Amino acid sequence: MLGEKLNKKFISLLLSSALLATSLTAKSDDDASIRIEALSKLTKTISTVEKYYVDDIKFKELIDKTISGLMQNLDAHSGFLNEKAFKDMQVQTNGEFGGLGITVGIKDSALTVISPIEDTPADRAGIKAGDIILRIDGNATIGTTIDEAVNKMRGKPKTPITITIVRKGEQKPFDVKIIRDIIKVESVYARMIEKENILYLRITNFDKNVVSKASEFLKKYPKVDGVIMDLRNNPGGLLNQAVGLVDLFVDKGIIVSQKGRDSNENAEYKASSSTTLSRLPLAILVNGGSASASEIVSGAFQDHKRGVVVGENTFGKGSVQVILPIDDTEALRLTIARYYLPSGRTIQAVGVTPDIVVYPGKVPQSENSAFAIKESELKAHLQSELDKIDASAEANKTEAKDDKTIISQKKIDEDLQLKTAIDVVKVLKIKQ
Repeated sequence: MLGEKLNKKFISLLLSSALLATSLTAKSDDDASIRIEALSKLTKTISTVEKYYVDDIKFKELIDKTISGLMQNLDAHSGFLNEKAFKDMQVQTNGEFGGLGITVGIKDSALTVISPIEDTPADRAGIKAGDIILRIDGNATIGTTIDEAVNKMRGKPKTPITITIVRKGEQKPFDVKIIRDIIKVESVYARMIEKENILYLRITNFDKNVVSKASEFLKKYPKVDGVIMDLRNNPGGLLNQAVGLVDLFVDKGIIVSQKGRDSNENAEYKASSSTTLSRLPLAILVNGGSASASEIVSGAFQDHKRGVVVGENTFGKGSVQVILPIDDTEALRLTIARYYLPSGRTIQAVGVTPDIVVYPGKVPQSENSAFAIKESELKAHLQSELDKIDASAEANKTEAKDDKTIISQKKIDEDLQLKTAIDVVKVLKIKQ
């Protein structure tokens, strides 16, 4: 009885608030009556569920589920952050946390890996962009929200988790066991391409250091023949870093604009000649794990005809989310606008189509080169046998370690997309 009385008071209060709100904001009496009728339907539904549902659900939990369902049905990126989710988000933003190292999204109603973050537990376990996560520790993900899924996957470092993957080309789902760890990411690093005067600039995510680190490398290697910017499996990040990165290569024009229902959310971000550092030939590598800020960057270069985009179609996340607090402990993540590229086209659900479509794989070898590789492998085998009896074997091993300042020919031969980007830069250099 007490619950029903409280519920009636709540309904009465809600309707009173609705009457006040509609009297202030409704365009007409018809609008006001429609709003009151809709709110009445909502409160009757909540009351019915509270009274008759098979399980006893506390009133606050019922309201939280109502809000969560509303946000989930708006779009895949909006959501309700309850007290725990809000705290978890602040931990992720402000400090280290134990996790897998993957960015996920909802695509075609399925929990989908946007990209594994380079050199993290998920990456080392072989998780790929486009993988569908069917279960987390045996619990189905159908109908789950992004926040719920992230909360389940995050945990104490060194603790195990098993996720069930559905992958295109595989006949049936399979389990992947991963050990959580502290996620630390090197957002930008540079290498020189072996035997070529080309700078390879790898950007793994758009954190606050991207523009400064990219600038540093461009200044360090000013006399290269061109730049390859690798945005594959880059899930995005800070908008200002994406804009600033493009601004290093483009000297005028719109980089990206955002447009929302509220004109106050509309904005244009433009390039400035004063911040331009490089006019070198440029190739940009993307794939299905390139999302959000990565799509803004690659799409802007494409529209400005400033670089050639190589690889596979990108993920297609071109919307703007903000965190709007409800109170001190809870908040809404709400989509308020969409991004538009310089040409006016949208990224959302479409992505960026490369100028040159190249699927991942090894570089095809001719018979002569294949023989050379086999011969090289034989030599390596014989050398390893000699090392077993050679007193200086340890010194030889030290010398054989990978040089982290270059991309070796072996790595290029295993990466057809990268090899294509190298060829693109060489052609652009000739045309200059």
